[in-house]
Amino acid sequence: MGTLTLAPKAGTMGRITCSVTVASVANPSKSIQCDALVDTGAAHLVLPAAWRGRLGSLETLERVTVETATQETVQGEICGPVKIGVEGFRGVYGEVLFLDMRPQDGQYQPLIGYLVLEAIPAAVDMLGHRLLRVPHVDLK
Repeated sequence: MGTLTLAPKAGTMGRITCSVTVASVANPSKSIQCDALVDTGAAHLVLPAAWRGRLGSLETLERVTVETATQETVQGEICGPVKIGVEGFRGVYGEVLFLDMRPQDGQYQPLIGYLVLEAIPAAVDMLGHRLLRVPHVDLK
């Protein structure tokens, strides 16, 4: 498998964003498509709580306290199951963390965390500002 190049958007040098589709496993017609920031400091796929209803009825698997990059603690809900598709990679089944977010300039900033990156599997190329296909599964 080769390298998948996802060019950075204008004004986002140092940031990697990807197109993501999230669909309810119970009702695949309920889905969300958005651009999400790759954040290796985040564990989960993180979406705004305001979008939860767009996926229909999802089970709340756990309520969690989350520490953000600004060291603020907030409450979130891990829900699922969902199918997660990152453009150019195979879809995987997983969970989504919903957080109350404040939109900046009218836009929410969804995040792709390391659990999704490991599952699809992808590596982050910080110099090329892109995701790369991992050529083999790590069993270590």
